[in-house]
Amino acid sequence: MSSSPSADLLASASSALAVLLVLLACVELGDAAAAVGVYRLIQYDLAGAPLGSRAASLNHHAAALPLPAGADLSRSALVAPLLDLPLAFLREYLAEKKHLGGLLILLPKKLNDEDASANSEGKGQVKSSLAELEKLLLHEEVPYPVYFAFQDDHFDNLLSDIRKIASSGQPASATTGGYKLVVSTPEPRKVPSPTISNIQGWLPGLKGEGDTEQLPTIAIVANYDTFGAAPALSVGSDSNGSGAVALLEIARLFSRLYSSPKTRGKYNLLFGLTSGGPYNYNGTNKWLRGFDQRVRETIDYAICLNSVGSWDNELWMHVSKPPENPYIKQIFEDFSDVSKEMGVSVGIKHKKINVSNPRVAWEHEQFSRFRVTALTLSELSSPPEFLESTGGLYDNRESAGAESVIRTVRLVSESLARHIYGLKGRNIDVFAENSSLAINPHYIQSWLDLLSQTPRVAPFLQKNDPFIAALKKELSEHTADVHVQSDVLDGMFTFYDATKATLNVYQVASVTFDLLFLLVIGSYLIILFSFLVITTRGLDDLINIFRRPPSRKVKGA
Repeated sequence: MSSSPSADLLASASSALAVLLVLLACVELGDAAAAVGVYRLIQYDLAGAPLGSRAASLNHHAAALPLPAGADLSRSALVAPLLDLPLAFLREYLAEKKHLGGLLILLPKKLNDEDASANSEGKGQVKSSLAELEKLLLHEEVPYPVYFAFQDDHFDNLLSDIRKIASSGQPASATTGGYKLVVSTPEPRKVPSPTISNIQGWLPGLKGEGDTEQLPTIAIVANYDTFGAAPALSVGSDSNGSGAVALLEIARLFSRLYSSPKTRGKYNLLFGLTSGGPYNYNGTNKWLRGFDQRVRETIDYAICLNSVGSWDNELWMHVSKPPENPYIKQIFEDFSDVSKEMGVSVGIKHKKINVSNPRVAWEHEQFSRFRVTALTLSELSSPPEFLESTGGLYDNRESAGAESVIRTVRLVSESLARHIYGLKGRNIDVFAENSSLAINPHYIQSWLDLLSQTPRVAPFLQKNDPFIAALKKELSEHTADVHVQSDVLDGMFTFYDATKATLNVYQVASVTFDLLFLLVIGSYLIILFSFLVITTRGLDDLINIFRRPPSRKVKGA
C-alpha cells in the first residue's frame, strides 16, 4: 500500500518536530551553565609545613548559609558572601578537621560612595573581616579548595535559588537537583626556583677638583612585591605600592637637580626597588650582599619607605640604633624641621634587632645587620606580624591616596636636599609648588593606578616579567647604571601554581525531572510511531506489530 503525498509531508513534519524538541531541551540545558573567573587561595609550604589550600579541582553541589541543623557539607561547595561568613564556623571546620567539599568566598563590590558615613563604616567592617579571614587562612592547612570571586547580580541570584532549594528541607543532590560548581584544573605543581629581582639605579654626586675620596652615599629603598591570601588579587596599593611610587618620584625630582653640575650635590644617591619584602626582606639581604664592602661602607644612611599611602598627620621613623646616635639624631631633626613646616608630625620608634633571630620586621633591619645606619618611614606605628600587612585582599587602590604619597615625597625630598646642600635652618623650599622642581601629582597618581592593577607576589613574577621591565625602564629615565639583580628566594618557602581558574556553574535538574522528561519524550515517540504506521500502512499493520507471532509446530519424523 503506497503512501499519499500528504502522509509523507505529515511524517516529515512530525520527525522535524521531534528533532526540534530534543534541540530545544539541549539549548535549555546549555543556557543553564555559566562561567566566571575565580581566584584561588594561596598554597605554600613554610619550612616544610603545608599551608593554605591543598586542593584545586572542584565538582560539588552548591550550598549556602544558613545551613540546616546537622548538614553534611562533605559533598557540597559552600558559597558565602564575605560579611555573611562566620569565622567561628571556619575555625571549627579547620580545628576539628571536618570535611568540606569546597568554599567559594564572595568579595563585596565597591561600596556606595553616595553615603560617606555609611561608606566609611562599611569599609572598616570589610577591612577587619578580610584581615581576620586572611590571617586564619594563611596560617592553616586547608584540605579543600578555596576560591574568591567578586559578588554580582549573578551570584545574588544563585544564592537566592540555593536558599530556596534548601528551604525545602532537602540538601542539593543528584536526587533533588540544584546547582553544581565545577573547577577543572590540574593538580597544582611546585614553582621551580622562584626568583626575586632587585632593581637599582645611581645618581652620582659631584666631586671637587683633585678629590680622590669616594663620595658618601645616601640610599632610598622600597620593596615593591606583595603577599596575600589570593596571589592573583594581591596588588598591595599601600603596602608597598605607595613606597615604590614615592621612590620613583624622589628619583625623578633629584635627577633634575643632579642634571646640572651647578646643582649636583656632593652625595651619591642610590635608589633600590627590592623584592622578597614579605619574606624577611630576603631580596634586600641578597642585594646588600652583592655590593662590594667598600661600596657599603660609603653609605651614610638608608631611608626605607614602607606603607606611606594612607596617613594624614603622623608618620613614624623606625630605627635600630638608639635615638641618641648622632646620625639618627641628625636625620630625625631634619625630618622634624620639615614636618613642622608641613603641619604634620614625625615620631620615632626604637627597636633593637636580634641578629640570631631570622625574623626581620622592617627593611632597615637588613641594613643594620651589615652595620649600615638605616631607618624605615611608615604610617605603621608598630611592625606587622609575619606575612601580614603585605598587600592583602583589602589593600587595593582605595587604600592608598595620592595626597599621602605626595606628603611623603615632600618630607623626604626636602629633608634630603637640606642635608645635601647644607640648608638646615634656612627654611628654603627646594621643591616648591609651581616651580620647575615641583612634585608631579599626575605622575604619582598614574603609577599608583598601575601598581593597583598589577599583582606582584614575587614567586609568580619571573625575572623577565613585563612589570619588572617597566620598573627598570622608568628608573632608567631618572638614574644611571640601572641594573637588575635576580636571585633565588631562600629555600624555607615553597610555592605552588594554579592561582586563577574558571568556575563553571551548572543548573542540575533532579532525577524526578529527568524521569518525567524521559517519560514524556518516550510517550511522544510511541504516539508518533503509531501515527506514522497507521497513516502509511494502516491500523492492521500496527496491530500486527504488537501481535504475538503464531508458534510453529515441528512435526516429528
